[in-house]
Amino acid sequence: MYNHAPPDYACPFCRIVRGEPDERVHSTEADVVCRAATVTALVSSHQWPGNEPNIIVAPNEHFENIYELPASYAGEIHAVAQKIALALKAVYDCEGVSTRQHNEPAGSQEVWRYHLHVTPRHLGDAFYSRIPQKQFMPAEERAGHAARLRAHLLQAGRASTSGDQDGLNAP
Repeated sequence: MYNHAPPDYACPFCRIVRGEPDERVHSTEADVVCRAATVTALVSSHQWPGNEPNIIVAPNEHFENIYELPASYAGEIHAVAQKIALALKAVYDCEGVSTRQHNEPAGSQEVWRYHLHVTPRHLGDAFYSRIPQKQFMPAEERAGHAARLRAHLLQAGRASTSGDQDGLNAP
């Protein structure tokens, strides 16, 4: 339904959620912040200056857009997004967080797979007027951000009363 991916589309997120290295894909296993049974979160290969690190939360199963996404995944995606948002606030001292999700070319979808962006925000950052300033982030920087967030999530999991991280695991 409402598909735009070409017939031979090789989804970059499918490879990363399965842990398959591919030299054509910028993201690597080191970018993964957490992996649950149905959802994976990773540092995006592209960032907006002053709003790093943009995190991608994607279902482990491929769905092109929100129209195909089963409702059961929505809660799981947002539960992980909430944990990521809280980790961003704690680790990067951001004043807020934006979540964004795009569908179809008119909706600015660039990767033909459902995913949710979780981006740290700061007062007066003019983020939406700077969307065209998106820049590639080198692998070493992405890995550093992922490591900081993984450490926080691990610590937060230990501090919880049950010790359970709701199925979230480091890669």
